[in-house]
Amino acid sequence: MQNEELTLSVLRKIEIIKSQKSLADELSLSVGKINYVIKALVAKGLVKAENFFENKNKNQYKYLLTKEGITAKINLTQKFIERKKAEYEELTKEMQEYKIEL
Repeated sequence: MQNEELTLSVLRKIEIIKSQKSLADELSLSVGKINYVIKALVAKGLVKAENFFENKNKNQYKYLLTKEGITAKINLTQKFIERKKAEYEELTKEMQEYKIEL
């Protein structure tokens, strides 16, 4: 998974996940990798981590996108869509060439 694609995947899911483990399972990555990415996103100011003070499990956090995080998510989504459209057009062209050959 590319770095931008990984970042987008995490930004898309971060507010709805219950734990880093569940996000790691969903994205088929290690918990360590997810932890590393989340820490980087927090350091960049794209994600805010809040601890549940009333929660007995003090290691559990709620992750929220910041305004910068939302902007990054929009920009990465636009890049992703453009990349996928280009791939689609390339595949369509290849398919047409194969049909002509047949």
